[in-house]
Amino acid sequence: MFLLETESLDCMSNLFENGYAVNGGLNGSGQSPAHLAACGGQAFCLLWLLQTGADANQQDASGETPMHKAARAGSLECISVLMASDAHFDICNNGGQTAEDIAWSCGFEECGRFLNMHRRTRDSKNASLSSLTERHILSSTLAGQKRGCECSSAQDGKKARDW
Repeated sequence: MFLLETESLDCMSNLFENGYAVNGGLNGSGQSPAHLAACGGQAFCLLWLLQTGADANQQDASGETPMHKAARAGSLECISVLMASDAHFDICNNGGQTAEDIAWSCGFEECGRFLNMHRRTRDSKNASLSSLTERHILSSTLAGQKRGCECSSAQDGKKARDW
């Protein structure tokens, strides 16, 4: 168990005293408590919400996820909490921006670099996996062709296979 800061406890108390559910939308904006915690840089509150079932990828009315809000606030701590919770960082908001785009446009270079590094790492892994899959398919195909190759030096008039 981790210790919560007093601010985080106040944040959670206020939300739940007002009857907000972990994934409930607020004031017609569709923002959940996780959006608000990320927007306010409340990493401990956000962690608690995610551990109690908050959807890390829930989009609000403008298509923004808690990751977008954390990037807009320049909260590397909240971004890290969301990344550790397997939040998607490549979701685009209604304006076509990812969290990385927002971090850069708001001048939060550290957050932008962090998200950029994760995107490039993911892209590199995907390219490696794709290449590996293609090589596996090619080698399986070639092996199958070799196994099916008929030899003309078969005895007794039977077709022999080159295994």
